[in-house]
Amino acid sequence: MAHASELFDLSGKLAVVTGGSRGLGREMVLAFAEHGADVIIASRKLDSCSVLAKEVTERFGRKALAVECHVGHWDQVNALADRAYDEFGKVDVLVNNAGMSPLYPSLSEITEALYDKVMDVNLKGSFRLSVLVGERMAAGDGGSIISVSSGAAERPTPNEAVYGLAKAGLHNMTRMLARAYAPKVRANVIMPGPFMTDISKAWGDPEQVAANFKKSLLLGRAGQPDEVVGAALFLASNASSYSTGGVVNLTGGIA
Repeated sequence: MAHASELFDLSGKLAVVTGGSRGLGREMVLAFAEHGADVIIASRKLDSCSVLAKEVTERFGRKALAVECHVGHWDQVNALADRAYDEFGKVDVLVNNAGMSPLYPSLSEITEALYDKVMDVNLKGSFRLSVLVGERMAAGDGGSIISVSSGAAERPTPNEAVYGLAKAGLHNMTRMLARAYAPKVRANVIMPGPFMTDISKAWGDPEQVAANFKKSLLLGRAGQPDEVVGAALFLASNASSYSTGGVVNLTGGIA
């Protein structure tokens, strides 16, 4: 039996994280690097990725590559996958974390452009990247694909309709990937509830928001960004060697 510290060891691994420059993505990048992995940090904002890449190298001595990628665009996702294999020769961990959920006045006023953009960023890009990487993982030494969904995938509200549809699609996609690339590739979902990332600034009055969460969540509060780390390390490492096609619930217990 492996020692607990060995179960979560990512030494010699390469992890790719989309939406990796801030929020939950940033926390996962730092955790993977701290546990020995080299990292590719991808997002639409290259400067932010570069700043985090420098921090990773300075703090942990790991290789860190910043890549500009809008996951809603097929060609940019293709380029990200090619860059990973050109630079490192492999991908051991892929985290589909990039996402967006813009506001809209009402359900009937959701435009086709908004619908397509939300689907592209939250689902289409994750699908394309997962199959490009998954096929190569399966042909090589295997790996782990982690997709970050949302409580909206199972309990959607009218305020996040398209986002919830897309995130539910990630659950379906993950079950498909688990079957397609078994037994060498594992695919799982992290399903977060509300977390105090940058997006929380748009929630309104902090005191009222806190009061609402106290009533609506069993744990009585929103999550802190670093609380995603345990689930991410579990799914990325050998600690989850017998887990595939599953969902790790980080919603805080929706009441």
